[in-house]
Amino acid sequence: MLTVEKLKAYGANTEEALSRCFGKEAFYLQLVKMAYGDQNYAKLEESLKAKDLDAAFEAAHALKGVLGNLSLTPLYNPVSEITELLRAKTDMDYTPLLNEILEQKKKFEALAE
Repeated sequence: MLTVEKLKAYGANTEEALSRCFGKEAFYLQLVKMAYGDQNYAKLEESLKAKDLDAAFEAAHALKGVLGNLSLTPLYNPVSEITELLRAKTDMDYTPLLNEILEQKKKFEALAE
């Protein structure tokens, strides 16, 4: 079961996130649960494989906003980094950053178990 304590142990800044949710823990957890099914993870991965940096940027930027508002720092940091590299259309191998994001996503999803 997902709890604020598990999120905090994961590295989320729960105090900051809860302040955005007016201290309503149930509301915050509901929003966090919605982040599990965000289709932008798949869109980011597919777009990078297709070398479509514009579509990859859109997906990363959307994730950055969601993760930032929920203060899910371990996921937010690599997503933020890849967003800025994609914004600049940096010609590079994005695989290490994508792998970091996907690994953090697995850890994040495991919190709900």
